[in-house]
Amino acid sequence: MINGVPQLEDLGDVAGKRVLVRCDFNVPIRNGVIADDLRIRAALPTLLWLQEHGATVTACSHLGRPKGAPDPAYSMDPVRARLADLAPGVTLLENLRFSAGETANGAAFVAELVAGQDAYVNDAFGASHRSHASIVGPPLTLPSAAGRLLEKEVEVLLGVRNEPRRPFISILGGSKVSDKLGVINALVEVVDALVIGGGMCFTFLAAMGHQVGASLLEEDQIDTCRQLLDSGATIHVPSDITGLGPGGKIGDPSAGGEVRQFGRNVPDGWMGLDIGPGTAAEFSDVIAEARQVLWNGPMGVFEDPRFEAGTRTVAEAVAECRGFTVVGGGDSAAAVAQFGLADRIDHISTGGGASLELIERGDLPGLAALRGAVNAI
Repeated sequence: MINGVPQLEDLGDVAGKRVLVRCDFNVPIRNGVIADDLRIRAALPTLLWLQEHGATVTACSHLGRPKGAPDPAYSMDPVRARLADLAPGVTLLENLRFSAGETANGAAFVAELVAGQDAYVNDAFGASHRSHASIVGPPLTLPSAAGRLLEKEVEVLLGVRNEPRRPFISILGGSKVSDKLGVINALVEVVDALVIGGGMCFTFLAAMGHQVGASLLEEDQIDTCRQLLDSGATIHVPSDITGLGPGGKIGDPSAGGEVRQFGRNVPDGWMGLDIGPGTAAEFSDVIAEARQVLWNGPMGVFEDPRFEAGTRTVAEAVAECRGFTVVGGGDSAAAVAQFGLADRIDHISTGGGASLELIERGDLPGLAALRGAVNAI
């Protein structure tokens, strides 16, 4: 066991047993075709181990955000077809969120899931921060274990959190300070430097007294950012910004709108959408000195080629860093994949929100449930 969480070996002999495996197959699907099957392939070590040891395996997952009822747009059929190629013989249930009992952690839905099953495995790290039926329900009645993916995620991320290699640099981006305030407060206690980019940087800049124009701003978080900046922690914020002028449209260069670099002050009517080249170089210098890097959140709207440079430069710096590098899932993982750098990162998490919550709190509902399973005592 790791931190009291049973591993696959703790299930005992699974030959002839029926095992329910909660996976995270929430993959991007465009026009009925899977755009990236990484999350399916990530579950294979667990699924194949169970099959090789004689178990009959049933997998289950959510996909997208259906409203608690069947919706053909979120059918698991494309995933089922790909899974049949990769792990023949594994049965895949229909989208868990087709039942309102999944997100409500309904006892009747839990009973439906575990009916006829002999054991349960949670390999859905990306959903383990949710107290949903398929995550916290089965361990109440079935011998349970963490799958190989969940086990690896926890080992890496808790190691980053509890036994950091120094200097430890964390890069945070994305849109809102409020979304990441908890992890920011946790990280400032353990990192040697915090690097702030993305839309959230404008609330920090406003807290420093700078103009942010039409950029994303959380006015109710300005005082919080000011307190963080005054806390004595080493926090790097952008020194220059790439902005889009009035009339421009994000993601549509043909709509017009001038693109220009500014210092820390963004004029009225202009929207900051990326860190500037000077900041990208400064951040890269900080990253180059690190022995451990944790990155969660892009530096700008990298999906628009006019505002990808900052995220690309930071991604390249992380890839080139000689320290241990971790990308915390979500948009950051999408960025390193887009730039062809994924194979140069030491660990890419499959769960953005889950990785942040584990870093912040040191635990997840899914892990707590496994520690309470009948075979964990």
